[in-house]
Amino acid sequence: MDSLLELFCSVDDFCQGFLAFWRKQLLATGEMQRQRERSLSMSEIMTILIHFHQSHYRDFKTYYTDYVLGRLRDEFPGLVSYTRFIEFIPSVLLPLAIYLRTQCFGTCTGISFIDSTSLAVCKNPRIHAHRVFAGLAQRGKTSTGWFFGFKLHLIFNDQGELLNLMLTAGNVDDRKPVPKMVRQLFGKLFGDKGYLSKKLFEELLRTFNVQLITGIRSNMKNRLMPLMDKLLLRKRAISETIIDQLKNISQIEHSRHRSPINFLVNLLCGLIAYCHQPKKPSLHLGTLPALIA
Repeated sequence: MDSLLELFCSVDDFCQGFLAFWRKQLLATGEMQRQRERSLSMSEIMTILIHFHQSHYRDFKTYYTDYVLGRLRDEFPGLVSYTRFIEFIPSVLLPLAIYLRTQCFGTCTGISFIDSTSLAVCKNPRIHAHRVFAGLAQRGKTSTGWFFGFKLHLIFNDQGELLNLMLTAGNVDDRKPVPKMVRQLFGKLFGDKGYLSKKLFEELLRTFNVQLITGIRSNMKNRLMPLMDKLLLRKRAISETIIDQLKNISQIEHSRHRSPINFLVNLLCGLIAYCHQPKKPSLHLGTLPALIA
């Protein structure tokens, strides 16, 4: 319960500043409109959605009907029915996105790791019958096979903190979003062979002073590399560990979405839940400043 209270305090502090600013930016039609408050505040809705991804429940309906309505009535006095709560979800998409961007990202340490993962929105045999993401999702291929959905591109530091992300269709090349994602980074960026590109390497180094370090393919000539870079390149598996936690603990991927907005809310809440983890995968490089330099 302490973690729930801590999460609510963080979200509520953000909402108090953000909502006041947001309302000033809204365009008015000149007509009088009702400003009736909901029984659940914006911060309470966001807290419940994020906390679901921190719980052991695998579907939101069971979590809300069994756990929230059954155990958290004292914490959330204004609770509504499940169907009514579902109607509230689209309204928190923008606040969740701003909260993730402003409150949850870590700080670049000079050593960053980039990777991408597939977010399938349906099983492959049902691709032709799928309609929810028509015109948005695309077929893509990873090392594990074909999928239909999106790609989530992620950048982390050596402490496991999220630095940047981008969501694209499933057929987008992993290298395409990289220049837009590294604008706030410095130092070295480690990735797998999917990011191997001389053009991309030169662009990042020239424009952002970021050195892209990847492995080489089996048909390429070997090249000299500093020992520390070679060791850190082997440690890029930290990205796989983080992605595994995002999918299996924070549950950012499932095939039961009924609208694109709910898909985005589920993704944002899963990422926020990961960022609030007290213990993240880390390389513990703070004790080796001389080697890193």
